[in-house]
Amino acid sequence: MSIATSIVSSLSAFVDDVAIGLTHLRAVLRPARRVQLIEQTEGAFLAVECRAGATEPLGEAPLRLEQGRFAGPMTTRTRTLLARSQVEVVLAPSRFVFRPLELPRGADKFLDGIVRSQIDRLTPWSANQAVFGWSPPLDAGPNRTAVIVAATAHALIDPIEQALIEAGVDRISMSTRAEDEAELVIPVFAQRSASEDVVGRLRQGLIIGLSFAGVAFAISLGAWIFVGGAYDARLAELQKGISERRAALMDRPGGAAEQALQALQAKKRATPSAVMTLEELSKMLPDDTHLSELRMEDGKVQLVGLSGDAPALIQLIEQSQRFLHATFFAPTVRGPDGRVESFHIEAQLQPSFAVPN
Repeated sequence: MSIATSIVSSLSAFVDDVAIGLTHLRAVLRPARRVQLIEQTEGAFLAVECRAGATEPLGEAPLRLEQGRFAGPMTTRTRTLLARSQVEVVLAPSRFVFRPLELPRGADKFLDGIVRSQIDRLTPWSANQAVFGWSPPLDAGPNRTAVIVAATAHALIDPIEQALIEAGVDRISMSTRAEDEAELVIPVFAQRSASEDVVGRLRQGLIIGLSFAGVAFAISLGAWIFVGGAYDARLAELQKGISERRAALMDRPGGAAEQALQALQAKKRATPSAVMTLEELSKMLPDDTHLSELRMEDGKVQLVGLSGDAPALIQLIEQSQRFLHATFFAPTVRGPDGRVESFHIEAQLQPSFAVPN
């Protein structure tokens, strides 16, 4: 990805984040009203206003749907209440097919994918043709859980959504209740409408504002480059002189480069080589010895493992020119079978590239 593409992508993400943040701030400063539309047995919808956790029926005639819009006269109060409100539609259970789905306990985190993949088996519709949801998980016995899946055709829900969008609601959600469990609410649909337009308008305004700011910045930058051109030339000349001086100092005998090289060589000679240490141990340790841990730090090596004769390892290690002062740093314990012993041995490491005495 080029630098220009990366900048444009980052700027676009920034604009989206700011627009969404302003929308959320607007929702906090001016929260939307909450309204319930409860479907009645005859297919009409009773409007109920939700305030402070309580519901209050409007006392007006139920709303009816015809060809994707609310039919009949709608009072000014109802029209005003629906506009820019959060509407929850409580649909009648008769619209839905209910199916139990039993699962292993622990499958709760994957319910969305599981239910979506099972919709065409549980109902007459595919996942794309259906509007569906499921109940909270229920106990179904040892290591089992169950949910009740509610599903209906998109074609039965689309007219309701279309009528609410036309009424100017801010957010639409739909739910139903299981036929045998009146208290079991099953959410089946959630859709934003008007707020998406708000985010789009905010995003467009931010882009226009940033465009003007970018033009102003480009003009200022051009003026600064024009005025500062002579200064940049002088700065480049000074940097060239500093680079030449640094190169001369580095090439001088006994200079910084030579001292750094000598320091690196001295450190290499004084530092034990891990590869050479491992090679020496592989040659030295007997076949009945197995290492479970090997640590190398601060010029020491620690060996932990099992062996048929742990005390004999101390002598073997000290015979090598790469180790000094081998000793046990934890008790040696014989295994249950009496044939092997667990050991914890520590020894000092000799520098790998030092000249042997």
